[in-house]
Amino acid sequence: MKQLIYFGFVQAKSCLFAVVIFSSLALTQVIDVPFISRYDLILCICLLTQFLMVYAKIETWDEVKVIGVFHFIGLALEIYKVHMGSWSYPEEAWSKIFGVPLYSGFMYASVASYLCQAWRRLDIKLVHWPATWLVFFLSAAIYFNFFTHHYMYDFRWVLKVATILLFCQTVVYYMVNGQTYRMPLSLSFILIGFFIWIAENIATYFGAWQYPNQSEQWQIVHFSKISSWLLLVIVSFLIVAMLKHAKKKMYHVDQSSVRLPLQEDLE
Repeated sequence: MKQLIYFGFVQAKSCLFAVVIFSSLALTQVIDVPFISRYDLILCICLLTQFLMVYAKIETWDEVKVIGVFHFIGLALEIYKVHMGSWSYPEEAWSKIFGVPLYSGFMYASVASYLCQAWRRLDIKLVHWPATWLVFFLSAAIYFNFFTHHYMYDFRWVLKVATILLFCQTVVYYMVNGQTYRMPLSLSFILIGFFIWIAENIATYFGAWQYPNQSEQWQIVHFSKISSWLLLVIVSFLIVAMLKHAKKKMYHVDQSSVRLPLQEDLE
């Protein structure tokens, strides 16, 4: 239980950016700030938070670069999805581009922030990582499927099967308070996607965006969205992993070099 509590504490610290975004969504929903629109205020809070996290050395400049990549990737996806009517941002703001407020990119960036910080704090190491070109191709296919499925066959289930096959042997090792644990990488994708779906329900409840069925009254986000977030998490994780690999910060370790919890440790 002590290990589980410590693990949860580390996860909470890694989610700091996301917590700030959700808190600002909640507060601006009930507090009307004059002279500035809600979406613009949230953008200012996100920018200030990013500056303070770097200034306090909670995030490194390398991590900020990764987060910036996700901001633009997420913003491009948001603009397209809003144009296709998948969801909308009904409130007015100066910081909206093609109907999408700029703060929306930070919601995707917060996922990257979590991955980078959790990777560093938990000392993530991957075993049996596939060839980089296969990982790149899968990431690109998943991302572009979010765009192309409006016009052609939706390959999300094919991509999920491909992900399982590609990473069926990949294991993530992580450190919790000096002890090493392991988890299948595919399971970690599912867990992160599920918790992001919970966060999405919180975000839509506080008016971060609206799905068509939420225009009159808030409703729980359909369970099918978990699969969409699962794919987005896969893309996010693979991009972070590839960038770390490119900077030689991702280590390929043999299982024999990793210290697993021994029976006397458990006792």
